Amino acid sequence: MTTAPRFVSTRDPRGAAVTFEDALLRGLAPDGGLYVPDRVPPIAPGWRASATLPAAAEATLAPWFDEDEAGGWLADARAALDFPVPLRRLDDETWLLELFHGPTRAFKDVAARTLGRWWARALARHGREALVLVATSGDTGGAVAAGMAGVPGLRVVVLFPRDGVSPVQRAQLTAVRPGVHAFAVEGSFDDCQRLVKEAFRDPGLADLPLTSANSINLGRWLPQAAFHSWGLAQLARAGLDPAAAVVVVPSGNLGDLAAGMLAAAMGAAPARFVAAHNANAYLVERLAGRRAPFDFPPTVSTLSNAMDVGAPSNYERIHALWPDDPPTPLSAERVDDDATLARMTRTHERYGVVVCPHTAVGLEAVERDRGRLGGGRRPSAWLVLATAHPAKFPEVVARALPGVTVEDPVLAANLADPGGAVPLSPALADLRRALLALGA
Repeated sequence: MTTAPRFVSTRDPRGAAVTFEDALLRGLAPDGGLYVPDRVPPIAPGWRASATLPAAAEATLAPWFDEDEAGGWLADARAALDFPVPLRRLDDETWLLELFHGPTRAFKDVAARTLGRWWARALARHGREALVLVATSGDTGGAVAAGMAGVPGLRVVVLFPRDGVSPVQRAQLTAVRPGVHAFAVEGSFDDCQRLVKEAFRDPGLADLPLTSANSINLGRWLPQAAFHSWGLAQLARAGLDPAAAVVVVPSGNLGDLAAGMLAAAMGAAPARFVAAHNANAYLVERLAGRRAPFDFPPTVSTLSNAMDVGAPSNYERIHALWPDDPPTPLSAERVDDDATLARMTRTHERYGVVVCPHTAVGLEAVERDRGRLGGGRRPSAWLVLATAHPAKFPEVVARALPGVTVEDPVLAANLADPGGAVPLSPALADLRRALLALGA
């Protein structure tokens, strides 16, 4: 029987390795590092023939579990992925993988719903409880809150930048749900993320069963690899060569990109990845040699706010696993707000499709990549990950497309019945007091 990979800290790769379940429940390693595998297993044979997202997820996730325990974990993933993730053709070369048909209309639903079920299984098996901390720049918190509300033994604390999310996102974050508490932090997403990491290392919180639902948690990171393999499998079903495709990833905290690189290392590899960034473009600077590892700039506010991350946590995973030799060639593109709005306008004019600003960043990166190739060898396709429903960003859509209205009944229901959030300063001492009060 083949033993599944074990997981080590990015900061101590020769240290003690833990099981998937241990890494899932801990969130961060004790030294503050992120968990990464001690080896990368091959994806299950036949993954290209996957006819559904759950089938692609099983092919991608099965190698990460011991054979005698895989059944339950995989059943949880299949049950979580009960919504469509279709491929949309824009033209002969450009395709969108629409990841926003889940309950909160963002790609985060894929991993957050899977993680919620995995936690329910692990907590019930050990008779434990957990207090989940999640920092969000917009979409993660809503998906985590929706996917984990009411899970026995689980309480969720969402930290979001008070002035850094859209009204629709805020309504999702603050909706009243069992076991979920929302805090509006007076600062940026980086402040929220820093607070989460500091909380894990705080001796004053050592008695609380803290864990994380950000993509720093292995249970959030691994499921994202599944939609990368699913996107490539759909290209194959459309008669295109997935190994000759370019996958364009709108990027903020780099969890999605790191998951795609993991899928590529397993064998579900496109020809190239393009990380599409807004003004928060550390990876662009790093790949160009203009910034050193972990020399992160401050966060800049943009119209594609879910990618407003100056210090992307998952860079630590990419640097630990592939410091000099990524499994697939990688480049990065910076797209400013003006170009984002212009691309939203042109996409609607050319294809009749309204996209969110994050997806527009990806589409603008495609046009630049296409232009650089000129008459050279073309990929089989540019596959852009469409990360969120445009109705989550009506103000931005109105700027790019005056007179065009996008609606979604689920999002409208959230706006009609908003909840509230507790104000919080970006100081660890204040978060400590709030968490201890919840744990009392």
